[in-house]
Amino acid sequence: MARVPPVPGIVISPDRKTICFGAYRRFPSIETLARPRLKLAGRVLDPATNGPERSTFFHELCLRPLAGGEERSVRGLPAAPALSGVRFSRDSRWLFFTHTTDAGISLWRADTATAEAEQLTDPVLNATLVSTPFRLLYGETHLLYLRVPEERGSAPVRRAAPAGPVVQENTDGAAPVITFQNLLKDAHDAALFDHYTTGQWMLRNLRNGSEKPFAAPGVYSACTASPDGQYVLLTYLERPYSYLVPAGRFPQRVVLYDRQGSVVREIARIPVSENVPTGFGAVRTGPRGFSWRADAPAELVYTEAQDGGDPKADAPVRDRLYRLTAPFDRPEALLDSPLRYAQTYWADDALAVSVSYRWADRRMVLLEWQPGRPGVPPTELLSYSWEDRYGHPGNLLTHRNAYGRQVLQRDPQGKLYLQGAGASPEGDRPFLDTFDRATGATERLWQSAAPWYELPQVLFGEARQTLLVRREQEALPPNYWLVDLAGGEPRQITHFPDPYPQLRAVQRELVRYPRADGLELTGKLYLPAGYDPTQDGPLPVLLWAYPKEFKSAAAAAQVRHSPHAFTVVHWGSPVFWATRGYAVLDDFGVPIIGEGDAEPNDTFVAQLRANADAVVDYLTTRGVAAPGRLAVGGHSYGAFMTANLLAHTDHFAAGIARSGAYNRTLTPFAFQAEERTFWEAPEVYLTMSPFVHADRIDAPLLLIHGTDDANSGTYPLQSKRMYAALKGLGKPARLVLLPEEGHSYRAEESVLHQLWEIDTWLERHLKSRGHQSV
Repeated sequence: MARVPPVPGIVISPDRKTICFGAYRRFPSIETLARPRLKLAGRVLDPATNGPERSTFFHELCLRPLAGGEERSVRGLPAAPALSGVRFSRDSRWLFFTHTTDAGISLWRADTATAEAEQLTDPVLNATLVSTPFRLLYGETHLLYLRVPEERGSAPVRRAAPAGPVVQENTDGAAPVITFQNLLKDAHDAALFDHYTTGQWMLRNLRNGSEKPFAAPGVYSACTASPDGQYVLLTYLERPYSYLVPAGRFPQRVVLYDRQGSVVREIARIPVSENVPTGFGAVRTGPRGFSWRADAPAELVYTEAQDGGDPKADAPVRDRLYRLTAPFDRPEALLDSPLRYAQTYWADDALAVSVSYRWADRRMVLLEWQPGRPGVPPTELLSYSWEDRYGHPGNLLTHRNAYGRQVLQRDPQGKLYLQGAGASPEGDRPFLDTFDRATGATERLWQSAAPWYELPQVLFGEARQTLLVRREQEALPPNYWLVDLAGGEPRQITHFPDPYPQLRAVQRELVRYPRADGLELTGKLYLPAGYDPTQDGPLPVLLWAYPKEFKSAAAAAQVRHSPHAFTVVHWGSPVFWATRGYAVLDDFGVPIIGEGDAEPNDTFVAQLRANADAVVDYLTTRGVAAPGRLAVGGHSYGAFMTANLLAHTDHFAAGIARSGAYNRTLTPFAFQAEERTFWEAPEVYLTMSPFVHADRIDAPLLLIHGTDDANSGTYPLQSKRMYAALKGLGKPARLVLLPEEGHSYRAEESVLHQLWEIDTWLERHLKSRGHQSV
């Protein structure tokens, strides 16, 4: 099962007539991951391809008419396709994508009418910083692509002797920085970074194939074209680079060009961002978030913090939204946001909806305002807690306008659409509503109903009566269906087979059980095929989870699953062991709650114990589990949870901790949902660190970690030091370091080996205890 590719994803053409879906390559080989890589400025680059080190590729592309008809494979693809960046042109005539080989990245396109592909460039694209290194321009008759400069030359060679010391000095006050990894270390690293990230934008005429340079070569990090294609906004990085923060916080220059590549105006120079305040919702000062208004030909918008970027500062206005129009020299204030600005849904001069948030109470606010009348105060359209899934009104629906940009979608009467998860005590039941802005009234157009779990994808048609949904059941894999909102039977348009027939007979159940304080918890229970607790007795049990923080008990108790959803198995899934004779409780409830002025982590250990007591009591009372035959595991923060459970409870006979962090003093400037620094709450950091309590861990602990884990806070040293502590204390433990792997694991050899390690660990420490059921 681990080798089986997932159900394909789809891309829908702008004219809503065609879908494209691709088959993924499941895992690369360890040889692929072992290729030479460069770890620079928070990035891991492939110097051979001039692209990112880790990518997911399609090995084939297929086209299918939405209205029904023959499925066609795209022909003329290169040998051994490794395709990514798939997108349709605005007129839906072309499908653009890139192809990666050992020699580099090339740009391709396919004619959607004939399904024939053609190569547009040699393998010269530079995708080291810009994830999709091409942009379609004005009328889509022209295209910009970022290439490696023709005269780049050889990479810098490190001197045998250092050029000098690396010096850092702080004279500008506090500059707290989280534990970024793979930062620049010295001048040679900076030179390598310049060499591999410098690119040259090229303007290509798609009608005749001619091309010419566009702007000067530079270290470009962003490229966006105005909706009318008359302007291009380029962002590039400037020296001096930083040794404290990754490339995204380096000094930046934002420059506006016309369609021919001539400079119109420098929009902004942004200094290095080393002193951003701490806390969720903290941002740098100065202009940020440059984008084009989606419903206007060429209107540039950006945000500036009015509170020093500090969410803890008292300020009646947190962010101000500005716009620039030709000649782009005089900013005009558009909107004052009392909360931290996130994004705007555009419609026209009479309507825009901006989203803002506040972390402290998990508040989300949507403001309605008029871009054509910026002096008119906004009105509150919606306000809710993003933790409250039952009360979530849904997200605004968008569609493509004539510019090919996403704008608010409205029904024939001008009402907006809301699409939501439909969370309820019975599980998720996604829905689609209309929303009347004048009255606040909603009308339900459609909702998923048992025994199906359905997710709306796109609403289209002149009367907005056709809905594309992804539909699945517990034993039926996801496929895409067309639903007529006016009535009639849904029509299936894809027929992807079940990728996991081995799981069909596995018993699945959404279970509920109470914590000692009355809080109801949930989990997804998987039992072996044919298992009957009354006849077969208790099973060895594997529990798997990831803790989540909440500001209210009511939100923590809400159900977060659908009992009708298909079980998707990925490389890290615990569900495999339901086929090996174990009961598996996946995603069991581990809420950590801090209501009012209390922070969740103030009582982390106590709540962790309460959650474990509840789930073990439930499983043993039900007869599925017996004391001494339970194991617990998790990945990342779930690994942190696992080590803490072994230190602070005696429920578990074994633990499995993948890619975790165990010593919170190594992440002193906040971690996970904890905003306070170590010096503000040292007792919290120490109490929560299982490394500090390693002497209390008696159950065998399996530690697995990728040697190249670049995730903030979970660097491999965390597992190495935890293992050293356990070994030094004489505790049973095993450390497995997977070569060339990051925070998640990608090579087939690594994935299969970690499955073997876990299986062997469970067989040794659970099945060896007592009889083996089933």
